[in-house]
Amino acid sequence: MDANTRIQWLHKKIAMNSFPNAQRLSERFGISHRQAQRDLDYLRRTVGAPIAYDPKRKGFYYTEPFNLPLLLSSDNDELYIREILTAKSGELEADDSIIQMQIPYSALVEIPDKLTALELSRYVIANKNGGRYLCEFHSIEKFIGVLFSLGSEFRIVEPIWLREKVTERARMALAANGDEYFEKK
Repeated sequence: MDANTRIQWLHKKIAMNSFPNAQRLSERFGISHRQAQRDLDYLRRTVGAPIAYDPKRKGFYYTEPFNLPLLLSSDNDELYIREILTAKSGELEADDSIIQMQIPYSALVEIPDKLTALELSRYVIANKNGGRYLCEFHSIEKFIGVLFSLGSEFRIVEPIWLREKVTERARMALAANGDEYFEKK
């Protein structure tokens, strides 16, 4: 995973009052503890996040409300991004692009079959017992497509809006392809 993804994950966890720390970050992304500390330092110093450490909860929190800024990037590397974020003029050339740092969506999905859950493993960030899995994803449509491609039962426990979207897609597929099969049962 790239640094941008790690920073997004870290911001989301801090904003949710999950009190993440360098250890959790390094375990989640398979990076060294030192790299995790650099990511936290980047969030604090370069991005200007008002974070502090809570020794009782052994993790970081925001001292005031905070949103990630727009991430300015081009075909150049991280050095360019750092220069733009710290630049005072802020003038961009015409071929540069602006990309907002996207915080991933999350969903609690119930999958009774453990083998099917393994097929979803790239999205699973936590096993919540009872066949429930906490998943993170950036593309709603892609995630719904993956769920339908599992070829097994699944249930969106939360959020409700995602459950409604999945139900809507299933209804659309039935309407487009005829639901005679279900009427015969």
